[in-house]
Amino acid sequence: MSLGGVMLLLFPVLLLCGGSGAATLGGPGEAVLGRGTFGKMGNFSTFLLNRTSGMLFLGATDAILAVDTNRMNQSPRTITWDVPEEKRRSCVAKGKTEVDCRNYIRLLEFLGNGKIYVCGTYAFDPQCAFLDLSSFTLEKAEEGGVRMETGKGKCPFEPSQHYTAVMADGVLYTAATSNFLGTLFDISRATGPEQERIRTERSIHWLSDPEFVSSAFIQESAGGNLAGDDDRIYFFFTEVAKEYDLYTKVKVPRVARVCKSDVGGMKTLQRRWTTFLKAQLVCEDKPSGQRYNVLKDVFTTQHSPGDPGSTHFYGLFTSQWELDELSAVCVFSLSDITKVIDGPFKELKKNCENWINHEPIPTPRPGQCLNNALKAEGFESSLKLPDKVLTFVRDHPLMENSVTAAPLLVRKGVKYTKLAVTLSGGEEEERRGAVLHLGTDRGELHRVAVVGQNATLLEERALFPSPEPVNNILLHESWALVGSPLSLARIPAVGCALYTTCEVCARARGLGCVWSATEEACRESPLDPGPDDFVDAALRKCPAGEGRCSPTPRVLRVTRDMRILLPCVQLSPRPCSWEYPPHRHTRQHHSDLEVTVGDDSVGTYVCTCQEAGPDIRDPTPCRRAEYQLTLEDPVIGGTGSTPGGRHVLAIYIVFFFAGLVLGVFLLYFVTRRRSLARQGRHLPDNSLSSEKGRDLLGSSATPQSPSSASLLSEGFRLTEKRNGTSTTTTTLLSNQGNGGHHSNSYSGSLIHSNSSNGHGNSLYGNCNAGSGGLKFASEILAADMLDGRTGERERARPEGGEREAGEG
Repeated sequence: MSLGGVMLLLFPVLLLCGGSGAATLGGPGEAVLGRGTFGKMGNFSTFLLNRTSGMLFLGATDAILAVDTNRMNQSPRTITWDVPEEKRRSCVAKGKTEVDCRNYIRLLEFLGNGKIYVCGTYAFDPQCAFLDLSSFTLEKAEEGGVRMETGKGKCPFEPSQHYTAVMADGVLYTAATSNFLGTLFDISRATGPEQERIRTERSIHWLSDPEFVSSAFIQESAGGNLAGDDDRIYFFFTEVAKEYDLYTKVKVPRVARVCKSDVGGMKTLQRRWTTFLKAQLVCEDKPSGQRYNVLKDVFTTQHSPGDPGSTHFYGLFTSQWELDELSAVCVFSLSDITKVIDGPFKELKKNCENWINHEPIPTPRPGQCLNNALKAEGFESSLKLPDKVLTFVRDHPLMENSVTAAPLLVRKGVKYTKLAVTLSGGEEEERRGAVLHLGTDRGELHRVAVVGQNATLLEERALFPSPEPVNNILLHESWALVGSPLSLARIPAVGCALYTTCEVCARARGLGCVWSATEEACRESPLDPGPDDFVDAALRKCPAGEGRCSPTPRVLRVTRDMRILLPCVQLSPRPCSWEYPPHRHTRQHHSDLEVTVGDDSVGTYVCTCQEAGPDIRDPTPCRRAEYQLTLEDPVIGGTGSTPGGRHVLAIYIVFFFAGLVLGVFLLYFVTRRRSLARQGRHLPDNSLSSEKGRDLLGSSATPQSPSSASLLSEGFRLTEKRNGTSTTTTTLLSNQGNGGHHSNSYSGSLIHSNSSNGHGNSLYGNCNAGSGGLKFASEILAADMLDGRTGERERARPEGGEREAGEG
């Protein structure tokens, strides 16, 4: 084969194998670290950031890594902390797998003396060690090995167990399993003086099969703490409710609170919390009655920096009862949680199947933290509390009322795994803006602007070469550090410069962004948006731009018996409805509409979603998508061909003729040898074996290329490489609308329908089923693949180096 043919064969391999170290995502300063940097190290489950130096510490399997986030191209520093072989064999003998019987680093916390406290599962025998930052080594014991102490109660036994921990003034508070079988759960003070190491009571009324999610240390302001209130630690988890008598287990999200100065009781509740109280979190859309009862992640932030009372907790929820993927975001204020915890207690005891009367609440109030008033009454410590107070709080850990909130965002068909929040806008709560950074289970990052009760999708982007779930998001200065079990990405987190078109900038108006026509860039506005200066008004200032609730109709040319999917992005908890011609055959998937094309399917299809209006019970309709279906006769071989499709087909034709030429050459070579043998060349004594060799050569030298018929059929069923996995593309089309380029692909069972503005930012009215995870039969086509215009030039995708597919 010629040198050019060899290069054609090797070029895809070079593309796949090339590149190591920090890969650029597309924007200035953006980078992603993967296998080329970390090698075989993986399972990055724990992040710890030194915000002064920008050094990020990662807990991995049998290792701790240090990555300089200011110099992502530098190789990370690594410490190996593995399990001895005899201990690993002992773990396997107890019934565990080889994979789980390793040391998974689950805890990294600063100790304040130039050291990091490191804890790992250590083959189902949790151990902790001390990492010296100056030398970046683990402290050694006298015998020469790593200096270790038991990690029971500080770190989970199993790598996949739910777990959370927080450091408060050098003391570690954890929520984890406390036995090998994973059947006992504790919220405990895990370090400090031995007599102050206390935990929860072993009672199903305290903790009932919990899945711990997050924890937060709320430190009262020293200057403004006139009441002398104690510092508090909050834990968020999902558990099985014991207050409901149902035929199945009902999961409920909880928030629990303990006080930092609690040291347990003298007789009752010895070495147990005397201040442990918990309340139910309710994330519910009251007009529709939809409740989200499984907590996935919590992000803690202060709306007014330096004011602990302004702390808010943004919770990421899903539903136990929904079979499809569903995600919602609710925000709870610290003041609302405090009001519920200071309210009435729930009575859990029963007598003869009837609820008994509530017990009178003793004095001082059970479960309250120490303050100046209690100290004045002689209760300087929890050890001095009366037994009747401790008995009451032991039997009444749950509060009667719930902490309720309406969802800021609801997204169906998408599974969010992590959440981070940046705040912007004015001081007033109703005009405050927030950007939700949401990681998906497919390695994507979605950004949603929330102003008041309205949510706007600003961006959807893939970060990693393969669909790895996002398990960490850290916000540092102007960057977002996004981690998965195998990769780490650094992308911009704040700033109006992220939004590179007028339309996207207008949708971020509530965040203080304004489009500058002279600079053709999105800039921060020194003035807060007024009551009439919101997204709709900003969109009207964009040239030929579509309104947020008045999308430009899109014309789709379809053929009979075709199945297409019309996307409609739903961000509000209110339902979306479709208007369509009568006598059509449709089926709704979440907010999207599947249409089977027939003679009566021609007409206008409009998707309208309900958004929150001035009153939460008075939603306003917002038109999100509009399509015009026109019927045309099918064309043999497809609806046309773009240059991109012709290029792909041309490559197949080149390979076909190259194989044909090679086959003719080899056939000529074999025939030539046989003709020479017939012309009088004498064989040696082993002519029989030589004859067998000639027959073997003629058989093996036949080119293993498909026949012409198979190649022609493959010419319309192309195979492309996406994110390291081969997918067979049934139909490749291109589309242009709203003044921007739209990259559309439909591969296998996944539908990708992105509206891209040419700079990697997906606009408001898009539908990315790669992130949504909608799976249909291979003959369903996305609406973005059916725009009537053709002849677009092929261009490179902004991220990942993927090429846009044209019509085929």
